[in-house]
Amino acid sequence: MIDEIGENHIATSAQNPVRIDAFELSDEEKIESIKKDVANILHTLGMDLTDDSIKGTPNRVAKMFVKELFGGLNPDKQPSASTFENNYKYGEMLVEKNITVYSTCEHHLLPIIGRAHVAYISNGRVIGLSKMNRIVDFYAKRPQVQERLTMQIVQELQLALGTDDVACVIDAKHLCVNSRGIRDIESSTVTSEFGGRFKEEAMRKEFLNYISLETKF
Repeated sequence: MIDEIGENHIATSAQNPVRIDAFELSDEEKIESIKKDVANILHTLGMDLTDDSIKGTPNRVAKMFVKELFGGLNPDKQPSASTFENNYKYGEMLVEKNITVYSTCEHHLLPIIGRAHVAYISNGRVIGLSKMNRIVDFYAKRPQVQERLTMQIVQELQLALGTDDVACVIDAKHLCVNSRGIRDIESSTVTSEFGGRFKEEAMRKEFLNYISLETKF
């Protein structure tokens, strides 16, 4: 059953499976603990941890896990989603496309690399463009499933903007498919989440047409 779930990328919840005591340890304490675990993995594999090239690897990996790859698990790092009044009365959809996604598959802890395309229609509030990128990055920086990530981005923007009219499409490569298992280097995974007016065929089609436009600069 465990292998079946891992191979099929089944998400069990729209929220990441985080324990209630997940943040009782400080970042530094987590790094110290993970460092020992990484050293044990390398030792078990037969690596010589006294070699200059690898002796610092456990510490580097531990810091990377806590501070970078999985930093989005820490709610203290959640970006401010401050919004502003739509004083210029812009009433059409706003699309931020080609947002870089770097995430990690929670089944094999291998990279997910791709692009997110996000859109919303103002209900009286607007959000800074860079905030949309930061929201994508925050939810990507955790062990993830692409379906969940897509939903979380939409839900966060819906909450911040006070509207259901939010959409997200993600197109990404999963190295658990590309570099292991079937080793299909050409395939990518596309997920989408459409809220409010984006469920209407015409609005959804307009959004998809925008993200298919080539950016020429």
